[in-house]
Amino acid sequence: MFPERFPYSVEISQTPSPYVMPQSLWEEVTRKRSDIRNIHKGLDRKVGSSECQQRCQDGEGHEARVSETEEKLDVTVGSMWIMAGKVKWVTDIEKSVLINNFEKRGWVQVAENEDWNFYWMSVQTIRNVFSVETGYRLSDDQIVNHFPNHYELTRKDLMVKNIKRYRKELEKEGSPLAEKDENGKYLYLDFVPVTYMLPADYNLFVEEFRKNPSSTWIMKPCGKAQGKGIFLINKLSQIKKWSRDSKTSSFVSQSTKEAYVISLYINNPLLIGGKKFDLRLYVLVSTYRPLRCYMYKLGFCRFCTVKYTRSTSELDNMFVHLTNVAIQKHGEDYNHIHGGKWTVSNLRLYLESTRGKEVTNKLFDEIHWIIVQSLKAVAVNASPSLSSSTASDRVLKYGLVSDTLNIAVPGGMVPDCRWNKSPPKEVLGNYEILEERGHTCCRPSVPTLAAGSPVAPATRTAVCWPSARPSLPASLATRSTMQ
Repeated sequence: MFPERFPYSVEISQTPSPYVMPQSLWEEVTRKRSDIRNIHKGLDRKVGSSECQQRCQDGEGHEARVSETEEKLDVTVGSMWIMAGKVKWVTDIEKSVLINNFEKRGWVQVAENEDWNFYWMSVQTIRNVFSVETGYRLSDDQIVNHFPNHYELTRKDLMVKNIKRYRKELEKEGSPLAEKDENGKYLYLDFVPVTYMLPADYNLFVEEFRKNPSSTWIMKPCGKAQGKGIFLINKLSQIKKWSRDSKTSSFVSQSTKEAYVISLYINNPLLIGGKKFDLRLYVLVSTYRPLRCYMYKLGFCRFCTVKYTRSTSELDNMFVHLTNVAIQKHGEDYNHIHGGKWTVSNLRLYLESTRGKEVTNKLFDEIHWIIVQSLKAVAVNASPSLSSSTASDRVLKYGLVSDTLNIAVPGGMVPDCRWNKSPPKEVLGNYEILEERGHTCCRPSVPTLAAGSPVAPATRTAVCWPSARPSLPASLATRSTMQ
């Protein structure tokens, strides 16, 4: 019969899912089976009824011979599929969680200048490959791990631009999601703090800062990661290099200054053990239109090593304010065994025991809702780290990559653009569907919208205990449950 990796080795009469098996191959198998049965029927008629009855009694009749021939066909087709179905992979990221997953599937490694089916690219490589200058287009049997226009989704300044644009589009449509209170604050789309881009929005920022001179703001370089270049300010004098030149009343050349985003700092974060933490959540987006995305259940929390304080004397202490492992691992109190991390399941248990199950469920429903909205507007981080700082990290990320490949490359077969993009639930592993065909798979009390664009994987959510969110208008609640 079929080799183990061939999905249909037993039920020959069962129509296989085109999600797993290429339609052209299945049609060929069906034709051959039909030919075999017709040939044997013709032979039975020529043999005669008495001899046929004797063969049937001996277990050698029509059905037995058909099954024997079909079994040979199964082996032949299975071998053909294995030969033709070896996925050829390339990666420029030397991480064991990737390579071990490829090798486990029996895929074949090739060079980047050879024909390939699956390329796990670094951000820089995908930017180069899909640049305007190269004009490269994927063929029908090729898959990559990023959307080509990822820079629209991963740079912090573009993230802000796209979220603001998303809000304005919803306002123009008259969407209930864009509703504001009497102070002009969004009731449902308030998941991003007040943010400006520097140096472009410097004057707007100064105007906002002077409304509340005692506020604290966080500065982040647009094109960096892992906490690099981040600092906190509470005085305008701290960002003079982004200001107008006071003598000439002209901007200092923007090319000499790195672009930053500056956001109002959340000074009342949810603390556990007195320490700040954030969530590292993994979301797989398999298609834009319709939006189809999956949440990985095994995310984790990252903790600071020093207890949080609002004291202005600690604004420069990044061990208090930033959860990035690249920062925290240099602290004196960093634990190299657990890496200052908790699983999301442990976080839920803690919150249920301290805040109650109803409040905890509401929190995670809203987190899921924010993820879907950010996917419809912009991605938080489309290039999550695959580095492992602990043994549990390695296990989690190996499983993450494995489940991702099971959805992105169904059955481990050579990609085919005609595949049905909706995988059966049994292959989701630790993923759960967040949105499919315009339907957000969360509780009706959480607002939803039909699929929008652009989208890409969101992976990080800052943690702040949510303020009370107003009840939804009846029209929006009805709309949510009908999609």
